[in-house]
Formats: sequence, C-alpha cells, structure tokens
Amino acid sequence: MEGRLIYLIGPSGSGKDSVLDAAREALAKRGVRIARRVITRSAEAVGESAEAVTHDEFDRLERAGAFAMSWRANELAYGIPIQIDQWLAAGEDVLVNGSRGYLERARQRYPDLLVVLLSVRPEVLRQRLLKRNRETPEQIEARLARNARFEDSLDELFLLDNSGDLQETVDKLLRIIDR
Repeated sequence: MEGRLIYLIGPSGSGKDSVLDAAREALAKRGVRIARRVITRSAEAVGESAEAVTHDEFDRLERAGAFAMSWRANELAYGIPIQIDQWLAAGEDVLVNGSRGYLERARQRYPDLLVVLLSVRPEVLRQRLLKRNRETPEQIEARLARNARFEDSLDELFLLDNSGDLQETVDKLLRIIDR
C-alpha cells in the first residue's frame, strides 16, 4: 500500500520549523518520515535543518532529477529529494515542508496529498516577522496581505492555528495525521 504525503504549508514565520522539530519524535513513532529540504539559503541562516547549497549546485541537482518537487520563492530555491517517492512506494508516510505557491503542482503529482495549512493570527505573524528582522516593515505588510488572500482561496485542507501554545499545535497536527 502506498504511503501518504503530508504537505505542510504556511506563511514564512508561521512556525513550520518549530512545529516539525517539536513533533519529530512523535511523528517517528507513527512511522512518518520528515523530508529534509534542499535550499539555496546560507548554512548560517537561522531556521530549519535543511541542506544548504549554492544556486549553481541547486540547478545542477534539479537538472539531474534529484528532486521530486522544486520551486523558487523569495529569491531562494527549494527542493524535496526524489527519495520521498521510494519511501511512499514502500508504504511510508512522508511529511514535507512545502510551498503554498507549488501546491497545485504538488496535487497533480500526488493526488492523494494531505494538505495542512499552518496559520497564525496576523498580529502574531507580524510580530514574528519583525523579530526575525529579515524583511522591511513594508515587505512584511505585503506578505501579510498575500497570506490573507491565499487563505481565502483554499479548499480541501486542514487548517492548523499556531498562534498559541506550540504543544497544542503539535497535538492537533498529530490528530490530523492519525485520522
């Protein structure tokens, strides 16, 4: 039996990496693998434990077919290793930190995709993004506006609010996966 692909999405600053880190052990006990992304962000950048590569190396890997999914956003390139297809074929569930912009293409490739949208109240997200200090206040406001439009346009997904306690969010994620 084919495994299930769990596609976690949410705006930058919603806490996807924190949720994944906090849920890692419980997910492993359920047999859910977390795919490690390949990103063209510097290794020193704060955030997820991704594999950092140069833009040239990313392009080479992409041309070689190393990714099951790949996209560009915010001047970075992101890839999900092709290895997830082997895990899924072996009947393992796989969770990926995906992209909202790539969602439709992901659904085409993986029609049984379980989509989980991590959301955060706008005022909480604004504070997280300001604290992170990667973008100007104007860029943050534009990001918040895009996020509101995106959430209004979606269907067939599980909405997971991460505005409060991290453990509550993790517990809700696990309940979604256990369905």
